[in-house]
Amino acid sequence: MSGRAVLITGASRGIGRAVAAAFAARGDRVAIHHRDSAKEAESLLGELPGQGHAVVRADLADPEGVRSMVDAAARELGGGIDVLVNNAGVFLHHPATGTSYEEWQDAWRRTLDVNLLGAANVVWCALRHMSAGARIINVSSRGAFRGEPDAPAYGASKAGLNALSQSLAIALAPQGIAVAAVAPGFVETDMTNEHLKAPRGDAIRAQSPFGRVARPEEIAAAVLYLASPDAEWASGAVLDLNGASYLR
Repeated sequence: MSGRAVLITGASRGIGRAVAAAFAARGDRVAIHHRDSAKEAESLLGELPGQGHAVVRADLADPEGVRSMVDAAARELGGGIDVLVNNAGVFLHHPATGTSYEEWQDAWRRTLDVNLLGAANVVWCALRHMSAGARIINVSSRGAFRGEPDAPAYGASKAGLNALSQSLAIALAPQGIAVAAVAPGFVETDMTNEHLKAPRGDAIRAQSPFGRVARPEEIAAAVLYLASPDAEWASGAVLDLNGASYLR
């Protein structure tokens, strides 16, 4: 089979969809993961150039579902996984002073189960199908550093994902596997469109001196580089992709 075998979680829309298109355009085989957007995933499958692509499904909050999904992806891609892109995530509104205790518990549990524990479980399972030269790219967020006052569990989950990425970068280097993360700011996706179209949309765009938010393809380009053979020395990096809207 030609190209690399690439598993992308949350690939049916937004950043994940752009990442899938970018890998397929360079000749790689892509496993498109989704949770409950089969129509969008199948549509993307039909649009990707090349052959050997697949659609896989799992709720990342379900550890056994994750194991089955990753095994299916490896099987559909020809027996192994060369690149894992942990992109799937949830963003739940739960301000500390305006949320019931039950809602608070639910938001924290669901967010961490998907964004952090789910990503960690995907990594564990994918490693059983990886060899030297493999790459793991985790999609974090500017919110890990800047804070998410209306969704603190989201910010915490992404900060944890950064720490996971750097811990794995050290642990997996002896096996020749590089791990990095990207931390986007606002991106034009289904998750952010309602904010960008609201009255505060202009203020969001003004956060960057470029006066806009990112396009999904711009995030995909960075992921593509970090997954390349030339990017081994970037292992452990958390790459800010926020158009100078937050500098640290």
